[in-house]
Amino acid sequence: MTALRARDVSVRHGETTLVEPIDLDIEAGRCLAVIGESGSGKTMTARAIAGLLPRGVTASGSMQLGDRTIDLPGNERVWANIRGEQIALLLQDPFTSLSPVHRCGQQLAQALQAEDRRRGRRRSRADLQEQVLLRLEEVRLPGRVARQYPHELSGGMRQRVAIAATLAADPDILIADEPTTALDATVQAGILDLLTTLCQERDLGLLLISHDLGIVQGRAQSVIVMRDGRVVERGATADVLSSPQEDYTRRLLASSPSLSDVRQRDTRTTADPLLEALDVSKSFDNRPVLFDVSVRLYAGEMLALVGESGSGKSTMARVIAGLETPESGTMTYAGRPLGWGRADRSPDQVQVVFQDPNSTLNPAFTVAKTLTEALRVAGRPGSDLAGLLESVDLDPGLADRKPGQLSGGQRQRVAIARALAPKPSVLLCDESVSALDVSVQAQILQMLTEVTQKLDLAVLFITHDLAVVAEIADRVAVMRDGRIVETGSAASVITAPQHEYTAELVASARAQSLTKG
Repeated sequence: MTALRARDVSVRHGETTLVEPIDLDIEAGRCLAVIGESGSGKTMTARAIAGLLPRGVTASGSMQLGDRTIDLPGNERVWANIRGEQIALLLQDPFTSLSPVHRCGQQLAQALQAEDRRRGRRRSRADLQEQVLLRLEEVRLPGRVARQYPHELSGGMRQRVAIAATLAADPDILIADEPTTALDATVQAGILDLLTTLCQERDLGLLLISHDLGIVQGRAQSVIVMRDGRVVERGATADVLSSPQEDYTRRLLASSPSLSDVRQRDTRTTADPLLEALDVSKSFDNRPVLFDVSVRLYAGEMLALVGESGSGKSTMARVIAGLETPESGTMTYAGRPLGWGRADRSPDQVQVVFQDPNSTLNPAFTVAKTLTEALRVAGRPGSDLAGLLESVDLDPGLADRKPGQLSGGQRQRVAIARALAPKPSVLLCDESVSALDVSVQAQILQMLTEVTQKLDLAVLFITHDLAVVAEIADRVAVMRDGRIVETGSAASVITAPQHEYTAELVASARAQSLTKG
């Protein structure tokens, strides 16, 4: 049964068309996925259907919801009766939908009471409390969560509370907009499985918005691929992912990292390490975050430091970079002792590439000014600029542009080029591709791999994504709660993990990794 039928839905901002006319059919008890990269129009489409477009943005078209027909954009009175009761929207970050000053049980109770008022119902306090516990149980949470505040819960638990609150009105349609992007791999799998289970148990139509082909595979029955505000391909998920008809879809599939892409590599375990950080321990406010962690980096090799949020991987990278001072441990560079402070490292020893280039590039500087300044500080002539741009495959025609005039991938290439300006021997990449679209991510990873080999760099690659590790890393060290629990070649760790936690990470990653071929 069709729960929602949308026809010729388009979105505009003034004279600019953001989404060209699109048709959608969402079936009860089934999942329709809309996938695409940043700017594809997938989120605008979802918000148009939910009546939640930003100010100044308008929608046109029509929707059929049961026996109700809505001509878009509709008015707020119409949407007030539809949202919650028939259509509910689950956002990426539960902090945007949960109140930080109310306990989770209170918020669920308020959502249930709001629906009772809409339907002209009254229920006793005891019945309300029972319903709160039942709703928590439905999303696989214990009753004690009702007494806790959102900040006292993990990210995955907060998202489960948000799901319970969103479904309080028993809607016919749930729109889930990138519901797991901010969560760790093991938590992502649980949330996605919960959503698909609730979809079937409640006979709920699920519209899943995502950039990740891996999570769509095996969960959505049908899929729409969007690019630049228009539909480029649609069909049964199995057909689209196994035999895509459009070049863009094929490029997306080819760019998506996959655990099936893990390659065997010769690691340099017989060579002397270029940099060693041994038995490193670190605390913040008397709370230990690193426990005797040891890392060895070899020239021409990429070591992936893998772990979930709070594992200590970024803290370890900052210690190596000289941005944090540990309580204990030793570090050597080329066999010589190295101090812990940033001043103890010369620019040609260690450089860092962070996740967000927007926070590290001066918005007022052109690419040329940023890089020539980096060359000047490194004692290199400005004439080396062309070679620096070439080393990161950056078009010289972009040299006069500022960061705001560049794409995310171009900005990250500039950040990498700046890090390479002093000709460092060690490069630390802290989640440096996690914010990029898959096609851009694939290009940056390929460039990093080539730079590592060409310049004989020792690279420490910090990530939570095992599919990325499978494609580019030589060795892997897995962190959990401030300790390294397993190390080995990328192939051995991913195909035959020895530690229980590593096996759990790999299993979760496989559940969401795109199966190619």
